[in-house]
Amino acid sequence: MKKLFFILISVALVFSACKKSEETEVYDPATDGLIGNWLSKGADVAPLLKTYFAIDSITAMFKADNTYLVKSYSKGAATTYSGTYLQTKPATGTIWTIKLNQSTPTAVTSEGIFEVAGTSPNFTLKYEVVQTEPSIGATPPTITAGFGSSNGGALLQMNVQKFVIVK
Repeated sequence: MKKLFFILISVALVFSACKKSEETEVYDPATDGLIGNWLSKGADVAPLLKTYFAIDSITAMFKADNTYLVKSYSKGAATTYSGTYLQTKPATGTIWTIKLNQSTPTAVTSEGIFEVAGTSPNFTLKYEVVQTEPSIGATPPTITAGFGSSNGGALLQMNVQKFVIVK
């Protein structure tokens, strides 16, 4: 009888484990913000990054545990940035604020805004941040002023990055 009990428990565990692994999590930009894997390349790379740093593509992974890993590529060479982030959902509208505390390769803080648009599976991310600590004299964009408002609007759309979600 004990043997039968353990077999039944084992079978139940296997089925429940299989069911959970088969379930897929559904991404919802209204609640998840920018959590996910994103890619920017070609014309989507911010003109400022292309012009001054020769960046041709960027991959970004924002995890639910508020950590991130970003890789930028310039002429085939990758630079990895990692740290933690805090995204804040807006009271109204669809533009969120974000604060990034980068730990690698150097410690810096950046702040800005982002917006996720589109429908599954074709979400896009519009993203604009500037370094605020140590200060380089830049001021972050605001929700009120919208995209292109870094440095009081002086950068226009030069610092606006566009990404597509990667599954």
